[in-house]
Amino acid sequence: MPNDVLFPCRRSRREFVWEMGAGFAGLALTSLLSKDGFFERYASAESPQRTLNPAAAKRPQLKPRAKACIFLMMNGAPSQVDTFDHKPELQKFAGKQLPADKKFTNSGGRKVGYLTPAWRKFQPGGESGLLISDYFPNVRKHADKLCVLNSCHTDSHAHGSALVAMNTGKTLIGRPSLGSWCVYGLGTENESLPGYVVILDKRGGPISGQPNWSSGFMPATHTGTLFRPQGDPILDLKGPGHITQAVQREQLDLLAQINQRHLDARPGGQELAARINSYELAYRMQTATPDAVDLSQETESTLKMYGIGKQPTDEYGRNCLIARRLVEKGVRFIQLYSGGGHLEETWDAHESIEKNHGRHGAEVDQPIAALLTDLEQRGMLEDTLIVWGGEFGRMPFSEGKDAPGRNHNPYGFSMWLAGGGVKSGTTYGKTDEFGFEAVENKVHLHDLHATILQIMGLDHERLTYFHQGRDESLTDVGGKVIHDILS
Repeated sequence: MPNDVLFPCRRSRREFVWEMGAGFAGLALTSLLSKDGFFERYASAESPQRTLNPAAAKRPQLKPRAKACIFLMMNGAPSQVDTFDHKPELQKFAGKQLPADKKFTNSGGRKVGYLTPAWRKFQPGGESGLLISDYFPNVRKHADKLCVLNSCHTDSHAHGSALVAMNTGKTLIGRPSLGSWCVYGLGTENESLPGYVVILDKRGGPISGQPNWSSGFMPATHTGTLFRPQGDPILDLKGPGHITQAVQREQLDLLAQINQRHLDARPGGQELAARINSYELAYRMQTATPDAVDLSQETESTLKMYGIGKQPTDEYGRNCLIARRLVEKGVRFIQLYSGGGHLEETWDAHESIEKNHGRHGAEVDQPIAALLTDLEQRGMLEDTLIVWGGEFGRMPFSEGKDAPGRNHNPYGFSMWLAGGGVKSGTTYGKTDEFGFEAVENKVHLHDLHATILQIMGLDHERLTYFHQGRDESLTDVGGKVIHDILS
């Protein structure tokens, strides 16, 4: 039956339901939809300017514990039983094989050797007494700031896919990274700098490359911007010398007008809007970026604290100090890589734990400790989340007889968090007596991501992006927030 017969007042069915009972039915519906998060997911208003900066600061979905995140990525996978997961049973059973009940099915073609104790001594740190190995003596001084997760596990034992999973939530190429999700959900507080910055090791990037900081199916605005660890942070940022800033401004204004006309005729063109914004961001970055990485503005004592100007700490010390400066300037997410290229140039200690971890630990230990000290002294640690870890861990046994290296281990490994409202001086979860697999309070990478988003003020279930007919999220259909580690 047509509407004009049912509703002679020319109201639609929806309007009739909305207005029935003097509008109280509509009020009840609004309340139910609000509690369900409907409006945060779907409600939107037409922007008066379609090219409004998509990376502009946004209101968090939840009360945030941190405004920014610095992810210290140890590319290549540190050994948990040699760093933050003390296993005295390895000394007792040294030289014996892993018990048959441990379900180890894939060695990647490498030899399976014998249970091997930690290569360096573990000692307690701070009032909490957290046991941390001598590969990290300076970080150990900050034990009371750390929340160590000793029960992490992941879905791949291969570096490339495991690193992509640690960054994007899945082993598949083409999904937005954690930093992209943070900037998509929160934006950035500095419109003259990228919201998401990645600084690689001078020895090279991870073997899976750009997908680790990609925005995937999101607009390119949310992609991580690479800063070089040496020289100009961004190549080709400055234009030709004969083009003045005024001329460049006129060129960008003309380009923006042409692009805007195209966009007005085709509403919803997010990629074009992102490109327009990228031109403007690049223009503003020409002056903002050199200032952000200008360490001459720092005191000599600060440079010394980070180990800048000496080896082997100079490079990672610079990167950690730049990260602090970027956080001060409102950058939302920064990822610093330690280890570049492949095998021993990373934390991939197949040849020798002592040789590999001794080298890379010496490079990062002092700078990381300095970063924690610096942030605390400036009152920034409580607003900044620090994440440390690799793509997986390493086996508690050697790679053959008398072999000092360890193979990949996705079944159980350690990561730690600091700042950002996490419970400090604590450990969460356990691996078995050998450090082989997580057995208590297991933390899948989806759980880690859900918790990081929660700390940043984002609900991992409500933070979605509509793509190919589906509301995609970082944690997909899995993941739970680890509330026990939040203060």
